[in-house]
Amino acid sequence: MKKITLTLISMLMIIVLAGCSLEPPGWAKPDAAGNKGQKKIGLSISTLNNPFFVSLKDGVVAEAQKQGIQVIVVDAQNDSAKQTNDVDDLLQQGVDALLINPADSAAISTAVQSANSVGVPVITLDRSADKGEVAALVASDNVKGGRMAAEYFVEQLGEGAKVIELEGVPGASATRERGKGFHEVADEKLDVVAKQSADFDRSKGLNVMENLLQGNPDVQAVFAHNDEMALGAIEAIQSSGKDIPVIGFDGNDDAIKSIQDGKLTATVAQQPVLIGGLAVQAALDVLDGKQVEQSIPAELKLVTKENVNE
Repeated sequence: MKKITLTLISMLMIIVLAGCSLEPPGWAKPDAAGNKGQKKIGLSISTLNNPFFVSLKDGVVAEAQKQGIQVIVVDAQNDSAKQTNDVDDLLQQGVDALLINPADSAAISTAVQSANSVGVPVITLDRSADKGEVAALVASDNVKGGRMAAEYFVEQLGEGAKVIELEGVPGASATRERGKGFHEVADEKLDVVAKQSADFDRSKGLNVMENLLQGNPDVQAVFAHNDEMALGAIEAIQSSGKDIPVIGFDGNDDAIKSIQDGKLTATVAQQPVLIGGLAVQAALDVLDGKQVEQSIPAELKLVTKENVNE
């Protein structure tokens, strides 16, 4: 009798162990494709201290509510290490899919690979990841936008015009791509007298522009990789008493108002709300087993005083 009891206990232990998950402790595996519960997605934003990314988040939340999806939003505050930890936390909470707007395209790779290892699909927004499997990148054509800015300067100022370039966060794909597109035209038809990173930040754009103006008093135009730096640059230019055209990139509300007020010359306008909505739809398609395009574009428009109200 004792032998039979021990045998039964051993069999029960084998069954229990066979049913145990090998996933990391605390990680809740998403439901399989016939999931009857509410889907849950995690959204990691590079920073919510920027109107563009606030609009991006709003686009995600609005589309998720429309689709009946729960969203958990985390703010990396432009800190790559924090963003990696944030993504790990989202995985621990058992999200079905991850939407990531990387603070740094190289640094986020580890977090993307962590999601890959537990079978959680990743969609990136506005910026890509250098490594790891990303189901889709939803973004504007940053290279095309950079070209649009340079072509406008050539058209308005003529070839050989002296231009300063304010670059975004080093390592961000948007920085690389916007700069690439700009230089495809500028290296042939403009004279880029100086370029320096201001980290997509308005106050840094102001400080960097003040310094660059001192070293380049004959500059004729400024291209900033985003509107926040462009608006900072305008403050520095106005304080210097100069009148220098500035083009930004994003099309946020402050930039549009500045164009209407005759301060900012132009912005390469993205549609962040649309990007957010498209990302949610892409995540749903992936979870439903559908094929999605690896690159999902959102339309760009060069907004100037002439067309700002259109």
